Amino acid sequence: MFRKLFTILGTVGIFGGGFLLIGVMGSLRPKIEPKEVTLAPPAVFYSVVDPKPVTLNVHAQGEVRPRTDINLTAEVSGRIVRTSEAFVAGGAFKKGDLLVKLEDADYRVGVAAAKARMAQSEELLRREEAEAELAKRDYEALGREGEASELTLRKPQLAQARAAFDAAKADYNGALLNLQRTELRAPFDGRVRERLAGEGQFIAPGAAIGRIFSTDIAEVRLPLADGDLAKLGISLAFNETKENPGPKATLSATIGGEHHEWPARIARTDGAFDPGTRQVGAIAVVDDPYGAGASNGAPLAAGLFVDAVIEGKALDRGVVLPRTSLFGRSTVYVIGAEDRISAREVVVLAADRDTITISGGLEAGERVVTSPLRGAKGGDKVTPTDTTAIPGANRGNEEEETVAEAVRRSVTE
Repeated sequence: MFRKLFTILGTVGIFGGGFLLIGVMGSLRPKIEPKEVTLAPPAVFYSVVDPKPVTLNVHAQGEVRPRTDINLTAEVSGRIVRTSEAFVAGGAFKKGDLLVKLEDADYRVGVAAAKARMAQSEELLRREEAEAELAKRDYEALGREGEASELTLRKPQLAQARAAFDAAKADYNGALLNLQRTELRAPFDGRVRERLAGEGQFIAPGAAIGRIFSTDIAEVRLPLADGDLAKLGISLAFNETKENPGPKATLSATIGGEHHEWPARIARTDGAFDPGTRQVGAIAVVDDPYGAGASNGAPLAAGLFVDAVIEGKALDRGVVLPRTSLFGRSTVYVIGAEDRISAREVVVLAADRDTITISGGLEAGERVVTSPLRGAKGGDKVTPTDTTAIPGANRGNEEEETVAEAVRRSVTE
């Protein structure tokens, strides 16, 4: 019994001593004081405000279309006996050129027959005129008082003969016109878009033989918003005149791997907004797109999709900044004293994919943040770096981390 008691007391003593030893060692451990961590100000790019004269350009895109694009149709029936060498897809022709010739034998016979009927009716008219003159003289020779009746003077017969001659003459002119219509001539300078019939094929009146378009003027319809009209200084339903010419424009496209540009002008705008897009079409025109208006031999061809830059209003004083400097609709951040940022409301006149144009709200020499700010607010301190100091600045959010790292390296150096 005493053995069990000693065993229990010994076990309790061992555990008690262990706890006592742990407590003593814990009291002897040095205390760790927490250190305050200071984060470095975020690195940002900036641009210096430099007001200068600017032009409010408007960017748009559109498809080139000829001013006139029609079907070449036959007005009479007949078999095609000849076509011009130019009457092929892409072929060029001048106004008045013979494009298609229809068989005309029947129409020549019709002209001859109509001419004979006209000659016959003309002879009858001359005879009736002589008879009427003779009747008038006979009546006067009789010395009767009063006027002779129309029947006595053969006026009804004369009127009938004149009507018959006029009808025969009209038939003859119609026969000549049909004969002329067997020759389909070009109504303007142009090119063939598509050939729909060839030699030996019988054509009915109204049938399309081909499709042709004019090459005197090329047009491009450019969709614009209402704000774009304000930048250009033109209104809805605008039409240029000699006294009020339309804004200048530059059309561009890549053809065969080469960049080409064509000078153009805005000739008119639509008279109403498109109800679906809420935009209005502005028509840019280029004179002689296949000749003098071509770009280094490259014509402004129909169907070509082009980019357009339209010259707008000129400002004596404006500020152009990277698009990345705009936060929201009209807010930028200005770096002030002690490199602290503050929000500033500005007047944005124009914005495109890369830049914004500002007319008010900034002073010359001020520094404007041009890189993304996350979680920043007015009064925060930043580490500014001029955008001209590091290549590759003013890039989009997808390269934000790379740009920030470049700033850190420049600050460290």
